[in-house]
Amino acid sequence: MKDKTILLTGGTGSFGQMFTTLILEKDIKALRIYSRGEFAQYEMQQQFTDPRLRFFIGDVRDKSRLSRAMTDCDIVVHAAALKQVPTCEYNPIEAIKTNIDGSVNVIDSAIDNGVEKVMAISSDKAVSPINLYGATKMVMEKLFVHANSYAGNNDTKFSCVRYGNVMGSRGSLIPLLLKQKQLGKVTITDERMTRFWVALNDVTQFAIDCIDMMKGGEVFVPKLRCSSVADMVDSIAPECEREIIGIRPGEKLHECLITQEEARHTREFETYYIVEPELSFWNKSEGKEVPDDFCYTSAPSRSD
Repeated sequence: MKDKTILLTGGTGSFGQMFTTLILEKDIKALRIYSRGEFAQYEMQQQFTDPRLRFFIGDVRDKSRLSRAMTDCDIVVHAAALKQVPTCEYNPIEAIKTNIDGSVNVIDSAIDNGVEKVMAISSDKAVSPINLYGATKMVMEKLFVHANSYAGNNDTKFSCVRYGNVMGSRGSLIPLLLKQKQLGKVTITDERMTRFWVALNDVTQFAIDCIDMMKGGEVFVPKLRCSSVADMVDSIAPECEREIIGIRPGEKLHECLITQEEARHTREFETYYIVEPELSFWNKSEGKEVPDDFCYTSAPSRSD
């Protein structure tokens, strides 16, 4: 990262603010925050006063503005997205314009500006998706993996980081439970439901590490802990009354980070997996092959 100029889309979100905190500890040249929200940027400017920080109002849907913001950038981290499942279900065209068309704009602008590395932030919802948000993230991953072929003689490299639920992020379970705890009653969709969990600082540092490691085309998946939603309630609000409200549209009972089909081109490392691209240019990385029937899921094993 030394002397690098970095552009971060969606930079005022939970991931963006933690990324800013961690990356400013490094000897970078500049960090450009690219997002739509004027007030969110104003608040972030009050929090961070580092002179290496720049703020750009813009939308990933706007290719010309995005390309201008990316001028002379070395690294791009693409975290901008519509990510609330109900919002994407109710506004599907808007989700496609931001999450898919916006990703295409990031790819094209990065290639046109000669950016060295581009890392996209994905989700476990992209794996065997059953909701529109997950489907847009699946398409985004495909776009970024195959963007390495579009780059041609340009040296721009594209990769993705895929992870589970971030504890404490905006709109997630833990803030909801803490709010409901004050009322003495919490709502649970299904006590059998399980999820992968990761701390925001851990997954952000993982993404930074992956930028250093990436060759182009990988999907990096950290090894995460998982638990049931009921266990989370037991930890946060054990004394509260529980109301079972049922699984909402677009939700899964269990999540998956690597499918059995992906196992054929997945390598295991000590703290993470790499889903390798099925592209002709790719040389297999170091790491251990996983079994053909491997599936990285939050569901309890049969032995449990």
